[in-house]
Amino acid sequence: MRARLSRAALGALLAIALPRPASALDLAQPDVREFVEQVVEHDHLPRAWVENVLAAAEPKPAIIEAISKPAEHVRPWFEYRAVFLTERRIREGREFVVAHAPELAAATRDSGVPGEIIAAIVGVETSYGRIMGSYRVVDALATLAFGYPPRASYFRGELEQFLLLAREARFDPLKALGSYAGAMGACQFMPRSYRAFAVDANGDGRIDLWSSWPDIIASVAHYFAVHGWRAGEPVAAVADLWNPDVEELPSGRVDLNASIEALRAKGLSFGTPLAADAPAVFVALRDADSPEYRVGFHNFWVITRYNHSAMYALAVADLAAAIAAPGPGEPALATTRGAHR
Repeated sequence: MRARLSRAALGALLAIALPRPASALDLAQPDVREFVEQVVEHDHLPRAWVENVLAAAEPKPAIIEAISKPAEHVRPWFEYRAVFLTERRIREGREFVVAHAPELAAATRDSGVPGEIIAAIVGVETSYGRIMGSYRVVDALATLAFGYPPRASYFRGELEQFLLLAREARFDPLKALGSYAGAMGACQFMPRSYRAFAVDANGDGRIDLWSSWPDIIASVAHYFAVHGWRAGEPVAAVADLWNPDVEELPSGRVDLNASIEALRAKGLSFGTPLAADAPAVFVALRDADSPEYRVGFHNFWVITRYNHSAMYALAVADLAAAIAAPGPGEPALATTRGAHR
């Protein structure tokens, strides 16, 4: 990890009161007091350390504004897709796959997840590690845990996990940077996912999702493997609607709520090597000129475990396909292992 403390320094942090910023979190606030009691009693975290960390957290109004209108909720598909399917991002994705070929090959061998899918996740999340977020994670999580009622319970849980992670990994919780939602590193794991799915792939005794590419790549692959990725199966297919009874085809959900056979019977035409009884989901998208239809399969659903958005999953699949496709006069990438479309 980027920000680390020695055991001695961590102990000192418990004893020394940190300067309190003018806009610091109010420790007397009832829900903050309740949270402190919970983590001290349930997780056996030192009270002085918890209070010092929270007292240094600064609520950020900009975070509330950002989380209230995420891109996949306010942009139509054609604009959302255009953000991620740029010439630069595709080119850098191919460069990433070449630069990290050994790590990607190892991750694919262990998990079955294609190297270009892993690359596409890192490309969509952080432009291959170039943009990992500039908010202090403690500020982001404290802001949302105690200032965003619609999801306060979820973010209190993530704040708890972050404190546990900081203590286990011995890093300074006041220096770790991430997204406005508290996601960390090149693959943007939330604290709970970091603790549950991150992998020490290079065997150095610590897990670093900010700067260790072996750890980053293996952790993304492990996340998908745990959530049921099926090697060699496609993610999604482009579809035509020849019997336009859209009301009979519920869209917008990411559950696999139908089968390939059922969707075809209701008016969709699409190609796939999967069996007729394989689960599938219909996705209707708003394109610039006309609707666009896709059918997602099991691996589509797996990608939505990373981000519960159909548009996100399709952007990842499309970017992975573009990365894997050879350019003019170029051979196919050696690490490609599966279909995406």
